[in-house]
Amino acid sequence: MENAVKLLAPVLLAGLMLAPVAHARVCAVSVDSTDQMRFSQKEIKVAADCSQVKLTLRHTGTLAATAMGHNWVLTKTTDYPPVAMAGMRMTLADSYLPKKDARVLAHTAVIGGGQSTSVTFATAALRKGGDYTFFCSFPGHFALMKGRFVFG
Repeated sequence: MENAVKLLAPVLLAGLMLAPVAHARVCAVSVDSTDQMRFSQKEIKVAADCSQVKLTLRHTGTLAATAMGHNWVLTKTTDYPPVAMAGMRMTLADSYLPKKDARVLAHTAVIGGGQSTSVTFATAALRKGGDYTFFCSFPGHFALMKGRFVFG
């Protein structure tokens, strides 16, 4: 048995080396937010070969999360208005988002001036060329703090 393993080991190793390997590609994206209720980008493009996105949100302002907090939320564009409106009835502890809402594809926590936060999410649920919107769900911010998310 031991001799068989020794004889087969190089064959198995060669087979593993030739086997296709699925590499997860994590694409990093950074977005800044300000005390003037603005994101630094109106559009974020992510390549179709990205299997995950790591989004980092920085709040470059000085005001606290309770006064001028920001987060980053991703939904289908058709879901953006109802999710944003529902979030206005929630609290800071909920990141101003409805709990366990399937329409929310990804989101960060709400942060205040000088802070940063990140979220990593899989792109498997996104459709290449789909219509997606990112926004801040802090009450009243979503009208100004929004942009287009392009996958593919």
